Amino acid sequence: MGMVGGGSDAFIGAIHRRAALMENEIELVCGCFSVNPDISLSSGRSYHLPDSRIYKDYKEMFEKESKLPEGERMDFVTIVTPNLYHYEPAALALDGGFHVVIDKPITFTLDEAKSLQKKVEATGLTLALTHVYSAYPAVKEMKARIARGELGKLRRLYVDYPQGWLADRIELLGGNNAGWRTDPKQSGKAGCIGDIGTHAWHLSEYVTGQKVVELCAELTTFAPGRPIDDDGTAFLHYDGGLKGVLTATQIANGEANAINIRIYGEKGGMEWHQQDPNRLILKGGGHPDRVILIGTNTFLGEDALWDTRTPAGHPEGFIESFANIYRNFALTVQAKRKGETPTKDMLDFPTVYDGVRGMQFIETMVAAGYNNDKKWQPWIE
Repeated sequence: MGMVGGGSDAFIGAIHRRAALMENEIELVCGCFSVNPDISLSSGRSYHLPDSRIYKDYKEMFEKESKLPEGERMDFVTIVTPNLYHYEPAALALDGGFHVVIDKPITFTLDEAKSLQKKVEATGLTLALTHVYSAYPAVKEMKARIARGELGKLRRLYVDYPQGWLADRIELLGGNNAGWRTDPKQSGKAGCIGDIGTHAWHLSEYVTGQKVVELCAELTTFAPGRPIDDDGTAFLHYDGGLKGVLTATQIANGEANAINIRIYGEKGGMEWHQQDPNRLILKGGGHPDRVILIGTNTFLGEDALWDTRTPAGHPEGFIESFANIYRNFALTVQAKRKGETPTKDMLDFPTVYDGVRGMQFIETMVAAGYNNDKKWQPWIE
């Protein structure tokens, strides 16, 4: 693995490194860890890399890595930079024959996302997108039970992602991750909706297997003077008849990362809260609520067990879910290199197609959210 971004002064890069190394399928061998060459060098040294594999810019990295013998050069690159800087390194990597892992949202614009899709299709390379909440074992179990028809025909969905860290304009203080996330020139046209709203949307489509076809939305900026949304709400219509409500906010004082989802069908309901990740709650069906404790239990489905490492009572959380994406991605790449067909479990990670739909979600939300007539907005293709 090589990295673009993820220096010692960044938050999410450390999460990616820890997750990627967890299964011993991946080794960090090189990187350009910052736009500041000094930070890139000091970061790489702290990651125990030789100076020769620590690069001043990613263009140099791709050029020099491509000249190294197979087995020594990087096989893929992880891109953990502000949204503005996602597309070019991803495109250069694919053009150079390198696989890609990229943080969400996939690009700065929808056109860029579609361009990456074409490159992936043309090269046959693998791209993984880190929509991490879809990789929790409890979410896998929920998805499998819904697919088996345990809830019957789905009727209603609620998905919420409240945070409170941007209740005040901390971006003005500097020295934090709020600066680029609240700057449309670096984050893109959506703030809260692009940052965490995409997680809520993706979770809803992943679990239900249904796609949003139209929505009605409102975007709000509560912090005075902030140039981008910090709160959003949408009514969602799905292609299978499901109707949903999505809320995402970064101004909910006191909240951390309280993403949760509730789904109701003709036969019952299910509920999951990320801050209590090993509990899946089953509702209705003529019986009291039941709690399924996620772990290496015989009553879990194969999908959940594939992504479970510990017995029930030992919660698996954020980093482990990132690790599930990296593990499945790595096994897929290895299988393809051997001329083998990856299994369904290996292929269970978000791809470039999820990335394109994520950018379409952002475009559709922005188009609907600032429409004073509050009309239904068809999905933007």
